Order: sequence, then C-alpha cells, then structure tokens
Amino acid sequence: MNYRHAFHAGNFADCFKHALLIWLIGALQRKPASILVLDTHAGAGRYDLAAGPAERTGEWRNGIGRLLDDPPPPLAEYVGLVRDLGLYPGSPLLARRKLRPQDRLVCCELHPEDYATLRRNCAPDPQVAVHRRDAWEALGALLPPRERRGLILLDPPYESPDEFDKLAAGLCKGVAKFPAGVFAAWYPVKHRAPVRAFHAAMQASGVRDIVAAELLLRAPLDPARLNGCGMLVLNPPYRFEQEVPPILAALLERLGSREAGEETGMLRLVGE
Repeated sequence: MNYRHAFHAGNFADCFKHALLIWLIGALQRKPASILVLDTHAGAGRYDLAAGPAERTGEWRNGIGRLLDDPPPPLAEYVGLVRDLGLYPGSPLLARRKLRPQDRLVCCELHPEDYATLRRNCAPDPQVAVHRRDAWEALGALLPPRERRGLILLDPPYESPDEFDKLAAGLCKGVAKFPAGVFAAWYPVKHRAPVRAFHAAMQASGVRDIVAAELLLRAPLDPARLNGCGMLVLNPPYRFEQEVPPILAALLERLGSREAGEETGMLRLVGE
C-alpha cells in the first residue's frame, strides 16, 4: 500500500515489462476471437516524467529516455504507442490502445489515490473496468473470463519479504481457475536467491508450460540494487521463445551500460 510506481515510471524495468506486454497482447490477437486483459496491479495509468516523483528520481532518463529517438525495430511499436499516448503510459493505457472492438480490459488497483487517478485516466470507456480490490482476491473472483482467452499481467510491488511466495500462490490459483490463460508475472532481480526459490516453487507446482525471460544490466550480486528484472510466462503464446529474444537484445543494446554481468536470458522452466 506504500508503493507508488510514479517514482519508477519509464525506467528500464518498465521498458522491459511494457515491450513484452505489447508483444503478448499482439500474439493473442493473431486469432480473431475476443480476449480479456486483466491487469492485477494496474497503478495510476499515466505518469508525468517531467514533474513530481519521476522527475525527482530521473530513472526514466536511462529507460524510455534512451528509446524515444530512432527506436530499434523490435521496440518500434512499443515506443510508438508511448509517443502517441503522451506523458508515460502505464500498462493499463498501453493495453487499452491495443484492444480491438471485441476485447476487454479489467484493471485492479488497491492504493486509494492511484485507484482514483486510474479511474479518471480510463473513464468513461465501455471496454474498460476499474476495480479497487486486492489482486490475489481478484484472481479468484474474475477468472475464468467469458472470453475464454486472455492475458493476466501481475506486477506486485515486492514490498514484503514473502511477495514471491504470494506470487507463486497467485499464479497457481489463477491457472487453476483459467487453465487456458496466458499469465505474465514481472519480478525484480536484485540477487539470485529469491528468484531461484521462486522458479523452483513454480517448477514444483505441477503447472506446465513455463518460460522466464530476463534482462540484467549488471551482475545480480547487490541485494540493495535493482540489477535486472524478469517476466515469468505461463502458457506463452506461439513463437514466444523465438520472437522475444530480439526484443530483449534491443533493450540491452540501448539501455545497458557495458557493466560486467549484463545479459539477456530465456529459460524454459517447465515443458508443455
């Protein structure tokens, strides 16, 4: 409840998350049938990088600030949407721009101020529903969707020591309710131990078809720094493992600083 994404909007982790989000939605839209996008930790929806918290931290300068001019082809759609939407769009506004007439977006945000801002940024819109509700409760209440196909984006704040445990439990709960859904869970990489434990928990869960994509800007040795980030994807769409690596490579080329340990990775944790 204390986490405010405005301090980190547009940083390298946002670029990673949002570039993959755009690809995932597009992959699901290769078929004409309608989809649901459920954003469980939606935030405020839009952020002014030139004022307030984002301006004070300046994290966006080493993130989206390095991509706006002449983006590489794998990032062109994502950067184009950022330019078109103005300010810096969070995942709800990016997802909304990708919706077709038959698609639907549901956003959950628990922080009262961010929830109120998100409602203003999304309303009125018959294709978008905004809920002030707990993300983990929402996975049980809102799934399965009537669309039968969909993407569930999970991006918890990682404020508590047991956040990875909650995420693993939430993913298992969600996929039990919606076995055909694509679940995409963003996670920080500070040091390896919590990530290894999270991956091991998912491997032991009995859930099938799990792939992890990661972007590291430096070796994950300092638990006080955000050294990289990853996205765990359950039921990844067709060609995820072939088409996402060029996105990761383009992000690293533009956002990396040539520190020791910077790399991208694609790891299949569980087979189909």
